Amino acid sequence: MSASGSKKVIYAALVGNALIAVTKFTASVITGSSALLSDAIHSLVDTGNQGLLLYGIKRAEKPADKDYPFGYGKEIYFWSFIVARLIFALGAGVSIYEGIRHMISPEPIRNPMINYIVLSLALVFEGVAWYMALKEFRKGKGKWSYVKAVQRAKDPSVFVVLFEDSAALLGLLVACVGILLSQATGILWFDGLASVIIGLILASTAIWLAYETKGLLIGESANSEVNQEIHAIAASYSGIDHVNEVLTLHMGPGFILVNISIDFVDSTSAAEVEQTIAAIDQEIKARNTLVKRVFIEAESRIVKKISATAVKKKDTNYL
Repeated sequence: MSASGSKKVIYAALVGNALIAVTKFTASVITGSSALLSDAIHSLVDTGNQGLLLYGIKRAEKPADKDYPFGYGKEIYFWSFIVARLIFALGAGVSIYEGIRHMISPEPIRNPMINYIVLSLALVFEGVAWYMALKEFRKGKGKWSYVKAVQRAKDPSVFVVLFEDSAALLGLLVACVGILLSQATGILWFDGLASVIIGLILASTAIWLAYETKGLLIGESANSEVNQEIHAIAASYSGIDHVNEVLTLHMGPGFILVNISIDFVDSTSAAEVEQTIAAIDQEIKARNTLVKRVFIEAESRIVKKISATAVKKKDTNYL
């Protein structure tokens, strides 16, 4: 998923949600619908979230400096996590509160036709934004299932928008059903119940988003195929007895940090070690453009094992 593609999807969602939020708020005031008010709050929160994602992308593009030598790539992970928190706190929390309040003290819906018109238009706008997000997500998912692609994704901006738009579409359908049932049966709390259900949908979406972005924020390794390829490259050079360890870390969607521990053949000269390290570094970066920094340690296999064992003992003693 390209950065330009991500921005295009986010801009489309931002404009769509802003227009929809204004329309829904106006209609909810006119009709008094709790479900429509909750959906308006959802659209408003989504609009703010897309603004935060764009800010995160902009911050992530800042070049490295002396304070942040590996750049600001993780900013997008931080702001994606904040988006998940806002969906939970503002979107879900306010929707559930409004729903319970209207269930306790239900009010008749005025001019219900306005609700149906607004919801129909919102479904069209949200559907367009959702399709654009899905189309962009499909470009990067490859052969993987949607769930697996989300788990493997290192750029959360597109799947965050896809999740938001999916929740928005589902929320619109729930709001429509709640209003329809209230009008058809005369049971006014159906409208409030729809608002509570919308809140639960948002809460579930927020929890899943927070779970998926948490690992990226803490520091996820590159996908296993990338690690295996780097290991194979290092092991293919002459003069190497054993590749002890390959550690990778995503410093951002477009930045992989690599650390390799290699046990060189004892007879290898210092000059040959330097040449091999330089060649491995060059080939890894040429084969994978996301790899920006490579650190290679010349380390005995035995010393590496002793060091790893000492760390495990230390952790056990601490526990």
